[in-house]
Amino acid sequence: MMMEAENKEMEIKDGRPDKKKDAVPKSAWQELGGWIVYIILIIGLTYLIITFVGQRTQVDGHSMEPSLSHGDNLIVDKLSYRFRDPSRYDVIVFPYQHAENTYYIKRIIGMPGETIQIKDGYVYINGEKLDEHFGAEVMQETSNNIAANPVELADDEYFVLGDNRNHSSDSRDPSVGILKRSQIIGRAWVRIFPFNKIGFVKHE
Repeated sequence: MMMEAENKEMEIKDGRPDKKKDAVPKSAWQELGGWIVYIILIIGLTYLIITFVGQRTQVDGHSMEPSLSHGDNLIVDKLSYRFRDPSRYDVIVFPYQHAENTYYIKRIIGMPGETIQIKDGYVYINGEKLDEHFGAEVMQETSNNIAANPVELADDEYFVLGDNRNHSSDSRDPSVGILKRSQIIGRAWVRIFPFNKIGFVKHE
């Protein structure tokens, strides 16, 4: 009788059954379902970030030297322009219209409503020479320069140039041309590789 009383005392604490004895282990299907939900949430969050917030891209070519170099890995900020318009000298990313999954990275030079011209190797905005220091050298005259004569930008248009002006396909070239606001994907934000050059991309 004493032994039975002791056993009952061990199984019942404060009048409540021992939870350990009543616990039912999760089935394999329940655990698998939990993992599936977790993976779906991660994929959904990743999609939202890539679509609306930012994405990784790699610089291919030398058109933005010395500011950006071939092989640099960048994070593109896709969120800022949902709240404000692009600014002069912003380094932006936009799709190349003649090739799928190909993107260009250039610097905004001409703003909406301005008249832009490239004359004697320099940029003129509304007839005045632009005082800027991003161009690596004086621009050489080319036969396909659409801004050799004054070009008036519409209210949603931007004129972009590469910093390495004589080795860049940009708004001077008809194959790139003037950009519409809707074409701009985002703004180069931070360089994450190579590691010795990690830091925010300078826009001004």
